Amino acid sequence: MASLGNPKNTIEILNKYHFVFQKKFGQNFLIDTHVLEKIIAAAGITKDDMVLEIGPGIGTMTQYLCENAREVVAVEIDKKLIPILEDTLSEYDNVTVINEDILKVDIKKLAEEKNHGKPIKVVANLPYYITTPIIMGLFESKVPIDNITVMVQKEVADRMEVGPGTKDYGALSLAVQYYAKPYIVANVPANCFMPRPNVGSAVIRLTRHQNPPVVADDEDLMFRIIRASFNQRRKTLLNGLNNSSEVNLPKETILEAIHELEVAENIRGEALTLEQFAKLSNIIKRKL
Repeated sequence: MASLGNPKNTIEILNKYHFVFQKKFGQNFLIDTHVLEKIIAAAGITKDDMVLEIGPGIGTMTQYLCENAREVVAVEIDKKLIPILEDTLSEYDNVTVINEDILKVDIKKLAEEKNHGKPIKVVANLPYYITTPIIMGLFESKVPIDNITVMVQKEVADRMEVGPGTKDYGALSLAVQYYAKPYIVANVPANCFMPRPNVGSAVIRLTRHQNPPVVADDEDLMFRIIRASFNQRRKTLLNGLNNSSEVNLPKETILEAIHELEVAENIRGEALTLEQFAKLSNIIKRKL
């Protein structure tokens, strides 16, 4: 099978099937072999691995995955792509294509069946509007995962990687860093895709922590506090928590908790580290 990393082959297959790009699925197909190789290397894929690919498109990355992994499960939402995938992946007997919305797939069950519950590796070229729900869904569902290597919008990758006090720092940074260690593998210009997106992209690898780097007695409460702190960025932490329906506490109690955390009472949420958010949520939990 001709490699789809070559734009000429991609155009041929799209024409053969009269494929029309769907805006609603955010379809941008990768046409750069260097980037494909970087993703495989970053994810550390070997013949021992089962890989879950989200959004295989026409199978460009899937071909590379099949060459390098023991088994590949590719989940594609667009049913018009299924016949194309059957064609482009016809040479491989280690791939299963599922025509489904990834948010509705029981990934835990898949990992059990196909990988005996051992950690799987996830690779994806995600449409930008759905990046966060998919990544958070994977982490929160307690699926055994080694790492997630994804192509996302450049600014989303930056947001996942940064620390306190920067403009990109927010609830996503904290959530990702609670579950995983982020590392930006490569920046990918728009001309590596067909059609060209209007934004730059980046490949980021999220290596799952064996244990979270901080101890939160109540994970759910910690994330509610984090969301409340960033809902109104310009507000102080005190006012953010006080105005939020996520945290129903009297202002005095919130103020006591902030004093106990030993930070200034006019501090903003964006100045707190993950460790401080965990501590704050533990203090608040005691007061509840």
